[in-house]
Amino acid sequence: MLPMSHNDLTPPAYDHRYLQGIEYFNTCDFFEAHEVWEELWQECQGASRTFYQGLIQAAVCLHHFGNGNVRGARKLYESSSRYLREHEPRHEGLDVTKFLQEMTECCRDIVESQEEFPQIEIVVEKIPEIHLLPPDTGA
Repeated sequence: MLPMSHNDLTPPAYDHRYLQGIEYFNTCDFFEAHEVWEELWQECQGASRTFYQGLIQAAVCLHHFGNGNVRGARKLYESSSRYLREHEPRHEGLDVTKFLQEMTECCRDIVESQEEFPQIEIVVEKIPEIHLLPPDTGA
């Protein structure tokens, strides 16, 4: 029997673009997060494609919300939530369920508003952050 090489024991690492996007997202640079994740999304095949699309749209939602485009933020919140729900409870090390709950709390006022052009400002303290599980424990 051949011994296992060190590489066989090493869990696969996350794509550097995924991690770079998370770093941008967590510093509220949502436009840059969207840009990096879009590059990854364009190359992605399979189930993770809609996951990255959901993250991209979540980032753009928060970008619009922060810039006062509440209608655009609402639309992207709804579509990002639909994409990400497909990947609950966890995907790519992200607790998707928790992230969706935090996005819902952050966007609650814009989603519940009945105004056509609501004037709602984002509450910085409610903006979610992304913290990953180690690659070998996240599905």
